[in-house]
Amino acid sequence: MKIVFMGTPDFAVPTLEKIHTSKFEIPIVITQPDRKKGRGKNLQAPPIKEAAERLGLQIEQPQKVKEVLELLKGISPDVIVVVAYGQLIPEEILNLPKYGCLNVHASLLPKYRGAAPIHWAVINGDDETGITIMQMDKGLDTGDMLAQGKIKININDTMGNIHDKLSVQGAELIVEVLNRLPGGIEKVSQDDSLAVYAPKIQRDMEKIDWQKSAIDIHNLIRGLNPWPGAYTTLEEEDLKVWTSQIISLEGINASPGTIINIDQDCGIDIQAAQGVIRLVELQQPGKKRMAARDFLKGKTLQIGSQMSGI
Repeated sequence: MKIVFMGTPDFAVPTLEKIHTSKFEIPIVITQPDRKKGRGKNLQAPPIKEAAERLGLQIEQPQKVKEVLELLKGISPDVIVVVAYGQLIPEEILNLPKYGCLNVHASLLPKYRGAAPIHWAVINGDDETGITIMQMDKGLDTGDMLAQGKIKININDTMGNIHDKLSVQGAELIVEVLNRLPGGIEKVSQDDSLAVYAPKIQRDMEKIDWQKSAIDIHNLIRGLNPWPGAYTTLEEEDLKVWTSQIISLEGINASPGTIINIDQDCGIDIQAAQGVIRLVELQQPGKKRMAARDFLKGKTLQIGSQMSGI
């Protein structure tokens, strides 16, 4: 089977590697152009480009995916596998392969269609998520489903933990589907009435609102770890909060955002609207992530000080 692979971030790498080791033919890998990143604004190749080079595969990096239409017509692939490519795929390409375009999507569709399904599953406190292999159509993650796999989300799992688990699960599941395609595979339509969207994370979503419950705040912190990070403001300085713990579901008689306890070894306890949350790992502007105990060595805090909320 001749498979064109389209993907960009590290989430897509296990899928490319698994398809390659499964002895499918991959005539070309299509990924996004190199981008300027970091403080030095140096050009950086996307993870899929680096993986494809390591595997000795041909690579194309069009600015717009429609630029490779004629190339794809010449290849005449049996299927195109798309994993977080980063651009909408035009209908001319969707309809080109014998078996169409298959997408590895990081949610249990129709829940969490859109750009940030893993973030929102954790932020919303879901106890499970998974992978859907979907037949792509012109809608946003609306195509027929070919297979699904589930994983549990534990109370202290982060977006990063779940991302890594799903990237491996997606690789396994797409290869199972590819092996079954020639013999026919059942397609299940999505129920649009159950659709939930997972929009991109915006800056105004990242600030901790201390008027929310300790559980909601904890979910936000772990749902934005390792990217882009939740933050709060203390003494006019924005602090990223990378790790937290729920200490109590009730708390004391203090206003939300108040520091109610400082443990030099364990962290900083903050009153939420409901419950108490402990800040365990923090990051000051221009510095590295650090345990709260290291943060406290260089910072004098007072019980009763107030964290700024929305």
